[in-house]
Amino acid sequence: MTLLSLSPMIQQANTIASSPWDLILGATPVTKVILILLAAFSLFSWVMIFWKWSEFRKMRESGDTFVAGMESAAGLRDVYQTLTRLEESPYTRVFRRGVNFFTELRPTALRDDGHDAPGLSSAQLDALRLVLGKELAEERDDLAHGLPWLAIIGSVSPLMGLMGTVVGVMNSFIGITTQGSANIAAVAPGIAEALVTTVVGLAVAIPAVIAYNHYAAKLGLFTGELEGFASEFIGTLAREGRV
Repeated sequence: MTLLSLSPMIQQANTIASSPWDLILGATPVTKVILILLAAFSLFSWVMIFWKWSEFRKMRESGDTFVAGMESAAGLRDVYQTLTRLEESPYTRVFRRGVNFFTELRPTALRDDGHDAPGLSSAQLDALRLVLGKELAEERDDLAHGLPWLAIIGSVSPLMGLMGTVVGVMNSFIGITTQGSANIAAVAPGIAEALVTTVVGLAVAIPAVIAYNHYAAKLGLFTGELEGFASEFIGTLAREGRV
């Protein structure tokens, strides 16, 4: 094969490799579909990241307000009055559910001082813990919405990029077979496609994985805080002789 016959293929390889955008436009239909799916995954993951960031920030602010309000509460009656003044949040919902359940068991609990009223039985105390645990689990599940999608995107995106890599390598071998030579003009387009899909897959997966781990840790802290507050609520009842 002469230098003259090789020059068109070399010019074609240079045209294809001139920019990443040219690589995408000149990619095979399979590679374009993979890149479109990865772009959709990326857009969805960033929407989820900012949504969860706003939600966790609001939850943190609500937690600080709740702690500040509950520090001044001296007993069950003060706790109930404080809950009515605070803004609706996971913290107030868990405590309000516990207070409401307790007042169903002891209808006069908010009117007396608790020392003369009979305390809860062991079965009633266990039921109160179950009610608080159920409410806590519901709040945790609500706050966890969207996190599994970040995990899915973080694990699937590199695999889709790998699929594009395999397709690119296959195209390289097809190019070698078609050209009858393993020159750069036959190999470069397929390898370039492989690199593009690999890079895009990793670029989509890395932020999703980081965000998932970060928000999962925050969710664990949030759950621990609620469990601590629920135990403190039962401790308040015990100090007043209501259990």
